[in-house]
Amino acid sequence: MPSACDSPIEDIEDMVSFNDPTPHERQSSRKSIIPRSRKNKELLSNEELQADSLIPGTQKIWMKTWGCSHNNSDGEYMAGQLASSGYKMTDDPTEADLWLLNSCTVKNPAEDHFRNSIKKAQEQQKKVVVAGCVPQAQPRMDYLKGLSIIGVQQIDRVVEVVDEAVKGHSVRLLGQKKDGGRRLGGARLDLPKIRKNPLIEIISINTGCLNACTYCKTKHARGDLASYPIEELAERARQSFQEGVCEIWLTSEDTGAYGRDIGTDLPTLLWRLVEEIPEGAMLRLGMTNPPYILEHLEEMAKILNHPRVYAFLHVPVQSASDSVLMDMKREYCIDDFRRVVDFLKERVPGVTIATDIICGFPGETEEDFQATVDLVKCYRFPSLFINQFYPRPGTPAAKMEQVPAHVKKQRTKELSQLFHSYNPYDHKVGERQNVLVTEESFDAQYYVAHNKFYEQVLVPKRSEFKGKMIEVDIYEAGKHFLKGRPAEDSKPFTPSIAAPLEKGAVSGLMQGQISDDVQAASLSSSPDLWIGSYSLDREVLKKLGMGLVLAAAILAFVVEKLY
Repeated sequence: MPSACDSPIEDIEDMVSFNDPTPHERQSSRKSIIPRSRKNKELLSNEELQADSLIPGTQKIWMKTWGCSHNNSDGEYMAGQLASSGYKMTDDPTEADLWLLNSCTVKNPAEDHFRNSIKKAQEQQKKVVVAGCVPQAQPRMDYLKGLSIIGVQQIDRVVEVVDEAVKGHSVRLLGQKKDGGRRLGGARLDLPKIRKNPLIEIISINTGCLNACTYCKTKHARGDLASYPIEELAERARQSFQEGVCEIWLTSEDTGAYGRDIGTDLPTLLWRLVEEIPEGAMLRLGMTNPPYILEHLEEMAKILNHPRVYAFLHVPVQSASDSVLMDMKREYCIDDFRRVVDFLKERVPGVTIATDIICGFPGETEEDFQATVDLVKCYRFPSLFINQFYPRPGTPAAKMEQVPAHVKKQRTKELSQLFHSYNPYDHKVGERQNVLVTEESFDAQYYVAHNKFYEQVLVPKRSEFKGKMIEVDIYEAGKHFLKGRPAEDSKPFTPSIAAPLEKGAVSGLMQGQISDDVQAASLSSSPDLWIGSYSLDREVLKKLGMGLVLAAAILAFVVEKLY
């Protein structure tokens, strides 16, 4: 239809007449405007803000994590992102609006706890989001129907998933992260996180592994090996120390395999990380399988002797029977394991070797089991994780002929009795040791420290010891611990190069991402926050949630710069 106007406008720019001020004149005139407080400010602050209770970012979230330190690191990252987005993390599940359950698929009992927690949450009318290895490996399980899922490589999108779950929607993000077709280690390492212990940083150096163990369900979730670049890991370590951390744990499904997918190796990474560790701070290496550590024994011995690296290595053997190891597809024989242990014990005096054993794997004979018993008698491992075999759905081992349940239980009991028959630390009584204090004991009666060999040392609970390297005299030894009293005339040494964050504080927030103008507004000491030409009382901001307000502040800043 033709326009009724005599001179039709061909472009919106034609609507501006020559008498109108130019954009530059408009911007100049704005500088002379002085914002004024609202006259009804007091009335606004006293009013109860009526907001939609389903606005994402204002809810309380309770998170539960099961499993390994890799899973715990993922949990810390998810908590940090949610908190920085406005959600409040709570330790009380009853007051939470949503439960975030971060699962482990290694053993049946862990999955049973996970399933029961989902049921409990639903009975209490809580929103539920699930994460971790169970839903990643088996997203179609009946008890997961209708639930939102965060895949193990999608933890950087936890806020999106929780936002939708709060609104009653079901979202599932299970994809893999890739760059040019190459699988990546996972989410970025510089994401915000809330450390469970502000003194300890857990860094995942790679995800997945190169093995195909017949009993392992984790492989279905974490997939093949994908390593983070060395400089990204070094930068994460550097940032952690700048936030008051004094101990770093390196974790993955197999640290020994690190770098094989990107043309490097574990010793190269460790020597680089050692450069970032302040004096008195310590690094603990995570689990490594025998095949991938064998070729690096010389370098690993040198690294474990370094004063800022714990002389501790976790090398799972699982069985001392070559026949069982073959059925497990462990890709090594028992002589390979013995070579690793013997070499490190010779080259790293006092080294702690921790190991894992599975009792009752399908096809394990009495002779096979006795070979494992003899191995424990020979090495008297100070740290031994004994696991009764559980067939995991979808694994080859679940289809093998099973050892009777009562036999598995008996073998587990026998090996446990052997382990508790010796005391590995009795000879340490009377020694003087330097220990790093990082935790509180379960009974809250002591602080927990670790010596060079990552042996647990209980020390008096004095506030001045937390996060410090102290000298102690060992006066008592138990099965799993030593007790030490502070040496006379010794002074605590502070390894941290900065004060540690408060418990529950968000780590890794990149302050430079927010304009100085916006920061000045949001951090102003005045009772109100100005967003563009509008003033909001700070009590109102608390109700709205700072995540929404910060977004509005950034938007207002952009608009002002444009116009």
